[in-house]
Amino acid sequence: MNASTAPELTDGGVAADVRAWKSPRAWAVLSAVAALGTWSDLWSKSYAFAHVAEGPVEITREAVLGARHLSLLIPPHVPVVVAPKLLEFTLVLNPGAVFGIGAGQRVFFVLFTGLALVFGLWLFGATTKSKEWVAHGAVGLLLAGGLGNLYDRIIFGCVRDFIHPVPGMVFPFGITTPWSGPEIWPWVSNVADLWLIVGIGVLLIRALGQKPGK
Repeated sequence: MNASTAPELTDGGVAADVRAWKSPRAWAVLSAVAALGTWSDLWSKSYAFAHVAEGPVEITREAVLGARHLSLLIPPHVPVVVAPKLLEFTLVLNPGAVFGIGAGQRVFFVLFTGLALVFGLWLFGATTKSKEWVAHGAVGLLLAGGLGNLYDRIIFGCVRDFIHPVPGMVFPFGITTPWSGPEIWPWVSNVADLWLIVGIGVLLIRALGQKPGK
């Protein structure tokens, strides 16, 4: 192999066209994004449940599993308006997956999230190359989103949510949808959900931009 055909090397001395699992730098990017993303989610949930209501709201797994309705564990409170009609913070306990789908299926979602994390690691190692740091960061966000909500399901038996974008905004002309009714975004979510959406979006853009055979 001469110089003209030798693979380009990254800063870490790893060929740029090899799979990411062989690249220490790729693993570093993945690990750093996953760790920081998970921390930001758990910290923001703890901060919100300590400050959004008039007093700190403490959630325990025993109380969650024994409650008839999770809403009874959240004291009535006025949402914190971050930007009028654009963003509010309000406390909600979600017994299901993203946007409350599959409420009550705790064991299923713990197992599903574990499999999703394994799939994310496979996606990183099998479909990305050592130079694709943006893709590594996107997979790291997927792992962060999964780990943040998995922590809540294991520790609390539900997921702590507090982010409500465009509260009360409805579709024009009386339009409704089967999943949201007249509201554009009736769901309350969290930072983990945000990281999942961003990570999936980046990977979709990457997939659409790839040439066949790459």
